[in-house]
Amino acid sequence: MTTDDHQSAAHSGGDETAHHDHGAHGHGAAVTWGMAAQATAHCLTGCAIGEVLGMVIGTALGLNNFATVVLAVVLAFVFGYALTMRGVLRAGVGFRAALSVALAADTVSIAVMEVLDNGVMLTVPGAMHAGLADVLFWGALAFALVVAFVLTTPINKWMIGRGKGHAVVHQYHH
Repeated sequence: MTTDDHQSAAHSGGDETAHHDHGAHGHGAAVTWGMAAQATAHCLTGCAIGEVLGMVIGTALGLNNFATVVLAVVLAFVFGYALTMRGVLRAGVGFRAALSVALAADTVSIAVMEVLDNGVMLTVPGAMHAGLADVLFWGALAFALVVAFVLTTPINKWMIGRGKGHAVVHQYHH
């Protein structure tokens, strides 16, 4: 099934209208801030796992800022897609179709979050060079993830209202 097929399926009605009492997530659907926040929180979970792991590994190994950020971004995408795929696979969808759904559902959201949280980490003086036992490292990383959540939620709201992003995966939630 292609991404367009998944998007068409998401627009065609069915059980997605009952999920968590959120209503349909297609074009013209009333998308609440709560729905957008839930989608962003879901995306942020995988993103944060990868981001934190990448920052910890990069910092522990003494990698330079560029290598640490690349590692964190790669792991954020891996964990973000993996969490989405887990739920879609559980719904009985094959691996390739589940990967297609995850790519359509999470790519923009994870990309925006990664630009934001890594941008914050790079701009907080000393954050990237602080050790793992340093409160500056953990405080900056927590702040970066909060900034990413707050600024990505409106983007997800806009995308869901147009049948994109999290709306693509919505039909697989039970």
